Amino acid sequence: MNLYDLQAKSISGHDISLSEYRGKVILIVNTASKCGFTPQYRELEDFYQKYREQGFVVLGFPCNQFMAQEPGDDMEIQAFCKTNYGVTFQMFSKIDVRGERAHPIYKYLTEKAPGVMGSKAVKWNFTKFLIDRNGDVIKRFAPSTKMSEVEHSIKELL
Repeated sequence: MNLYDLQAKSISGHDISLSEYRGKVILIVNTASKCGFTPQYRELEDFYQKYREQGFVVLGFPCNQFMAQEPGDDMEIQAFCKTNYGVTFQMFSKIDVRGERAHPIYKYLTEKAPGVMGSKAVKWNFTKFLIDRNGDVIKRFAPSTKMSEVEHSIKELL
């Protein structure tokens, strides 16, 4: 199995196969609307706008597993992202990113790119996974990683 074999439901309710992103550099992020890292939406959207013509995409996966910081339903989340941060990159339906009910995409990502000391669990909102054009998970970024470092890694793959 590889990343392109997986799919998820978009925030607007239709299934999207990750094979649609074959050949692109992908940044997958678990998001939340009421988190200290929520302003990263703006930088993620800026990266998307700046590099999308070069084959870069951001995929956002809302999650409410960390101190209930994503309490809204999909429509509320979508409205929040567009209104407050002008998000145009692909957002998906709210999912779990850790534990028994973790979405298969996150089970795959955490297996391929463990965190500190080999931990597979996603520890907080806005953990990022960078995928190359071949669908290989290249790097995992902690939520607190400077966005300039994330951008540098994106540029290396483009």
